[in-house]
Amino acid sequence: MRRDSLAFALSGTVFGLLVGWMIGTQQVPESPAPPVAPAAAAAPAAGNAPPPLDQARASALEQQARAEPRNAAVRIDLANLYFDAERFAEAAPWYEAALELDPRNAGVNTDLGVVYFYTQQMDRALAQIDRALAIDARHLKALLNQGIIRAFGKQDLVGAAESWERVVAIAPDSEEGRRAKQGLDGLRSAHEASAAQGAAPAGAQP
Repeated sequence: MRRDSLAFALSGTVFGLLVGWMIGTQQVPESPAPPVAPAAAAAPAAGNAPPPLDQARASALEQQARAEPRNAAVRIDLANLYFDAERFAEAAPWYEAALELDPRNAGVNTDLGVVYFYTQQMDRALAQIDRALAIDARHLKALLNQGIIRAFGKQDLVGAAESWERVVAIAPDSEEGRRAKQGLDGLRSAHEASAAQGAAPAGAQP
């Protein structure tokens, strides 16, 4: 399921290009704000188009959800189906419905946070990730995504570093740990580049 890859972009003349991972999809939001000028999010790579929605399965799951109003799992399956087709606005209400039935599911709280990120609801995204972490403070995907949302949704690079450092501290050799290290390396490169520019002689010409 492609919810386990999330397009992670730290790009531009300051960060360089790091396209890799963002839990949820292999593409970045359509028009994310850059973490620092002149950084910009990378375009989706060719060949990474989302799979088409399986409409027959979606219809069957919706019918089952109507017949089983207390079944959280079918609502999660339906939300995941829309998510994988990158139809985030349609995934959101099914994740929300699942959480009404199973509010302590850290993974679903994380997925809903990512959906809010992709629909440009950054405060809601962070609040949802906070709910996931209140359930499981060591949830790696929630922590990794918290850093991504802080960096690219809120331009909070200090907060992003804190999230990624926690991922590395918990599981440095995991896939999430490796991606968090990439993010931290990007932040360090940005800091070094900024410091080098600030150290230029006062009379130097641009």
